[in-house]
Amino acid sequence: MENFQIRRLKVEDAEVITQIYAAITRRPVEPDFKRVVEGHAQNGKEACYVAEHQGRVVGFMISYILTAGFGETKSAWIATVGVDPDFMGQGIGADMAQKIFEIYKGAGIENVYTTVRWDSTDLLSFFKTLGFDRSAFINLRKVLN
Repeated sequence: MENFQIRRLKVEDAEVITQIYAAITRRPVEPDFKRVVEGHAQNGKEACYVAEHQGRVVGFMISYILTAGFGETKSAWIATVGVDPDFMGQGIGADMAQKIFEIYKGAGIENVYTTVRWDSTDLLSFFKTLGFDRSAFINLRKVLN
């Protein structure tokens, strides 16, 4: 896509990111979501980016570094990604991913992980095109009643 730029996430992007997320999921977003986005924006150590088109945020990718986790060396995790439905399919998500890959590779991180629902075929396909594959981890869940 032409006429878009990728830049670091800012606190003031949280509102429009919340709107994009709601448009993608087609349901109300938890109030904590916006606060979490703001927190990532304030932490300068993480690779969190937005894509802008003509001054308007149209996509976001939030990631973080996990220093040590269950025997894994320092790794990066993509927590969430989203592109405004009107701008999907134009390479915006892939460009943001390439940007974070560059940042993390430069920091000496070898592995980037993410978690995707098994039935989210569009997101699975997106990450497959970026070179993601199954890892040695298995997601576990405990429901608290």
